[in-house]
Amino acid sequence: MLGGFTCTAWFDVGEISEDSPDDWEGLDASAAHVANLLSTEPADVKVAVGGFSMGAATALYSATCAALGQYGNGNAYPINLRAVVGLSGWLPGSRSLRSKVEGSHEAARRAASLPLFLCHGTSDDVVPYSYGEKSAHCLNAAGFRHLTFKSYEGLGHYTVPGEMDEARNWLTARLGLEGSRY
Repeated sequence: MLGGFTCTAWFDVGEISEDSPDDWEGLDASAAHVANLLSTEPADVKVAVGGFSMGAATALYSATCAALGQYGNGNAYPINLRAVVGLSGWLPGSRSLRSKVEGSHEAARRAASLPLFLCHGTSDDVVPYSYGEKSAHCLNAAGFRHLTFKSYEGLGHYTVPGEMDEARNWLTARLGLEGSRY
């Protein structure tokens, strides 16, 4: 994507398009890294993941791994995600998600119970708004029933305080953190 220049990223992206191949090895490594960090939390801690752009793609991929109970490479997904936030991102693996979830009663149950909050600006020139919309549609079609999709008129590939406030309020409500200091 950057003309072959090496850079720090969650996973490899040749281009952001609906037809570009997904970097399954990189996605699995990134989702596993985040899950391994979170797996050290005490059992009573309510765990959520979220991100912006590629971080959102990683968080949404983590949501699918949590629902399926495993990463794309077949290794078990080790944590109980309670909520997922994706800002200005997209869903890797969207083309095969529905059939994978529908193929397992447990995956369908986990998908139906996992809350997701997706936000996308209508003027995003890096990850087009239509990718956010299609990601939300694909997740819903795959059985993720507790999905909220918010669009932000005129917002480009960045966040604004109102969007961050909504994400914080949503997480606070989903994780039962009302009245706590965060």
